[in-house]
Amino acid sequence: MARIAGIDLPKNKRGEIGLTYIYGIGVSTAQYILGKAGIDVNKKVNQWDDDELNAIRTIITSEFKVEGQLRSETQMSIKRLLDIACYRGLRHRKGLPVRGQRTKTNARTRKGKRKTVAGKKKAAKK
Repeated sequence: MARIAGIDLPKNKRGEIGLTYIYGIGVSTAQYILGKAGIDVNKKVNQWDDDELNAIRTIITSEFKVEGQLRSETQMSIKRLLDIACYRGLRHRKGLPVRGQRTKTNARTRKGKRKTVAGKKKAAKK
């Protein structure tokens, strides 16, 4: 079982896909790491030996922020925006999209489930 940065990598996946299970590592970063370690990207995770695992671990710890360190940095950045009360911070506080997306339709992921608002009643004619 390959364990890197506190994450158990899936055994039967290719190396470049297996590394993406670590928060902060995508496909291109995984390819870079494996290239630098001198490991074939098509080699499965369960075929890595101890030397290759150690090479991957050292590259990740020396060059990248991953998992807890990256999550805490992201949260600190958002907290800074909230504290200075800039536009982006206000959007975070209200739970609305931050990057200029429309909100009349869509934006359901940020806004949450629809809350139905009753329509206005028309004035009765006499």
